[in-house]
Amino acid sequence: MTRYFEVQQRDGAARIGKLLLKETIQTPFILDTRSLSSPDSLIIDGGSLWKYSDLKESKEYFQEIRKAAGEEVLIILPHQDLTPDAPQDLALKLAERSEIEATGATGSIYIAGQKVKQADLYVMEGAGCFENNARRILNTLIEMKNEIAPDTAVYAPNICTPENLAMLAYLGIDIFDNTKAIVAAHKDIYLTAAGQFYLDSLAELPCRCSACSATDAKGLMEMDKKSRASILEKHNINAMEAEAALVREKIRLGMLREYIEGQCRVRPWLTALMRLVDAEYNYVESRSPIARNNGLIATCGESQNRAEIVRFARRIQERYTPPEKDILLLLPCSAKKPYSTSNSHWRFINALGKSRKFVHEVIITSPLGIVPRELELTYPASHYDTTVTGYWDAEEKEWVASCLEKYLSQHQYTSIVAHVEDAYRQICEIVAEKLGIDITYTSRGNVTSPESLRNLSETMSGLCTGRKRGHEQTQKDLMKAVADYQFGKGCGQILVPEESTIKGPFPKHQVFVGKKQLTTLIPQYGTLAITIEGVKAMMDQGKYIVKIDDFVPRGSLLAPGVVDADPLIRPTDEVLICGKNAIAVGRAVMSGDEMKKATRGVAVDLRHVKKIE
Repeated sequence: MTRYFEVQQRDGAARIGKLLLKETIQTPFILDTRSLSSPDSLIIDGGSLWKYSDLKESKEYFQEIRKAAGEEVLIILPHQDLTPDAPQDLALKLAERSEIEATGATGSIYIAGQKVKQADLYVMEGAGCFENNARRILNTLIEMKNEIAPDTAVYAPNICTPENLAMLAYLGIDIFDNTKAIVAAHKDIYLTAAGQFYLDSLAELPCRCSACSATDAKGLMEMDKKSRASILEKHNINAMEAEAALVREKIRLGMLREYIEGQCRVRPWLTALMRLVDAEYNYVESRSPIARNNGLIATCGESQNRAEIVRFARRIQERYTPPEKDILLLLPCSAKKPYSTSNSHWRFINALGKSRKFVHEVIITSPLGIVPRELELTYPASHYDTTVTGYWDAEEKEWVASCLEKYLSQHQYTSIVAHVEDAYRQICEIVAEKLGIDITYTSRGNVTSPESLRNLSETMSGLCTGRKRGHEQTQKDLMKAVADYQFGKGCGQILVPEESTIKGPFPKHQVFVGKKQLTTLIPQYGTLAITIEGVKAMMDQGKYIVKIDDFVPRGSLLAPGVVDADPLIRPTDEVLICGKNAIAVGRAVMSGDEMKKATRGVAVDLRHVKKIE
């Protein structure tokens, strides 16, 4: 719970927030540790309790600072300074003896096992000891995040450098300090986002900041120690500030993950940290949006482990319901998205001709695994870009093959045809052998060659002879598939009932029952936007619901107005709002868990509100 910190934008666990102090501080923020004891600072450290003779003296000191600074200066409460390896029972005992009733903006040291109190900032004490220990810092942070309020700032002291700032922000740390930048300067160490250098190893300064532009490497080395340290200190802090500004921009764009996939290569422990956090699927996925405005760039092996990709694959397994078609056609992906707009897929579609409406198309792709044609618009299927070389490594093949194997284990077809070649065919053959199924291959060397397309056309025509199926049923299949993927299995039947009709050309389909519109397909994200009538139809299924108090919301629903929220809700999800006085629909700004626990910030951007008479 906080009165002074508010999260404004999120990108997974990373976030931009603001500390509403005497002057607003935007996070991720670099704190100047030299100012922590200054009465003019916006954040003041109450100091160590070891220097006080008793608790009464520390309380008096806190009250003295608060009186001088005012309520809108954040004071980190006086605390016992212990190493992270200190026995937990000792830390808890000391903390209990040193409790201070705080007023105004406050920060507190986090101690595992201690009852969490109201604070605007929590300090990960001893964070500097975790450098080069990826597992320790991640486990400590996740434990901390699970205990404290989601709208509380997290401060990790004495660990940040330009090279690791982005990775630490990606984990969800909001505030850093310049301790390491200052210490490095006095050791003749030159910091950059690409790593650190001893000054005497540099032929030139790889920076043009205000500190570096007035001198050069040789000139710096010829200065006296004090003058040299002063310039290096300015440069090192400039480098940290520049990296913090870049990270904030990446968060605004929703592309911090793409940045850290390259940035983490600077140090092995940072690469390990990225891989370990990917293994903590629930921590990252629960904070990751369902859709983004930008593309998803997958350029390394770790890309297939990112939360959005794993979530897509899991939802195909757990939520997706294929149309009632018993002929499966496996196709290769294309560089252009959506696939159906690419030259190769246009040729496949033309080759299928009238047979297409009887065939279920599934695209094989890395890193997503498989994409049913009905979901080709849905994020991230229509939004990813990856390196295309024609070469697939063993991990790619294994991942994609596992996705296809799980799908074919769940859904049965009378005929399976694969119009693929090279690695795609190898994957199909691996899966066919594992499952003991037959797959017919129609490509003759090149999937778009006239001979291959003719063979595809003849094969599918032969399988589909004598079948009947209307075009509107294909449109309903698409809308049902998206509804199930978005809200859970069975929701397609609710939002696209048998008596419904589809209006609007692809991809702007709308579902109507009589004159009442239930939902619309949004091409930008490949997700459904629900109307008030759709809300009424969906209420009984009990998912993606935000419960509010007895008021009529307007514009935006703020977190304090939320009584309860479905834990399945993720940022940018379409959510249903219900209360005694109103029902509404809108797009979530934060996760369901955060809505329940947060005391500040917008929970849902509302689109339609209906007052209950």
